Amino acid sequence: MILHPAEKICAGIVAALFLIDAVLIAVKDVGVDWFNYAVVCAIGGTSIAIGHIYRTIRGEEKIALAATGAGLFILFTIAGSIFNYLLLPVGDRRIDPLLARLDAAIGFSWTDAVVYVAEMPALGTALRWIYASSMPQLVVIVLILGFSGQRERLHRFLLTGIAGALISIAVWALFPSSGPAAFEVLPPGVSDSFAMIVGNSYGAELNRLVLEGPVFLSPADALGLIAFPSFHTVMACMAVWFMVRTPFAFPVFLIVNTLMLPAILVQGGHHLVDVIGGFAVFGLALLASKLLMTGTLVFQRYPTVSAASPQRLPS
Repeated sequence: MILHPAEKICAGIVAALFLIDAVLIAVKDVGVDWFNYAVVCAIGGTSIAIGHIYRTIRGEEKIALAATGAGLFILFTIAGSIFNYLLLPVGDRRIDPLLARLDAAIGFSWTDAVVYVAEMPALGTALRWIYASSMPQLVVIVLILGFSGQRERLHRFLLTGIAGALISIAVWALFPSSGPAAFEVLPPGVSDSFAMIVGNSYGAELNRLVLEGPVFLSPADALGLIAFPSFHTVMACMAVWFMVRTPFAFPVFLIVNTLMLPAILVQGGHHLVDVIGGFAVFGLALLASKLLMTGTLVFQRYPTVSAASPQRLPS
């Protein structure tokens, strides 16, 4: 299969994660929803295969970029999610009490913020939809960058996302946290007033998972495990940063991801310092992607692939 250097890096990381996942599943004897995971992986694999066909046979590099990028994104999301779950349980090592004290020091209360939004149910519902748009936004960005032929920008986007996710998982593994929803009980009826994603029942399930670990893995039941640093914040920063040179789309992404910040706090059940940590992780991930794009692994100039005669890319 012909891949650009950055795509090879992404594919290598995905393969390594799946291998680690397989070992941990066997060691921990965790049940797996193999069928549904296989369906999602088949979607990602098919997308990459389509990209390969368009790159090598049809000579349509823009379609190849979009399809390959989307496939790698889907496969990494699945492999990373499984890996994150297999790091459970984390016992009583969570640092949420410290994070709550830091929030209090800067005057933020998650419960007060949720109660405030509950008085405006329409706003709460809007924040729910905005929060849920994070992953679809990234897929849309992959397609926009791919179909517009912004190859280096697309590959840096993918590398930034992978680096950001791995940094977030690493920080969480060393200093686990679940967010205030796992520790603060909302007043009766508040979480139902605007269909909260992360309410009292969600927090209770997080507490069970961190203490007992998963017994069965399924893409249908995946929860957001990481509180600090907020990976939703990383994704929001990515959306704005990588769309800034796309005039027709940038205003929409800017507005949606500005509103994403209160959505992360309220609907995502995050500490305010989680969001601050997310900004820091984005900066580190962006730097890591720059180093990868200009370092020894991908130092070669990206070739131009002719539509008439596809050529082999440098290894």
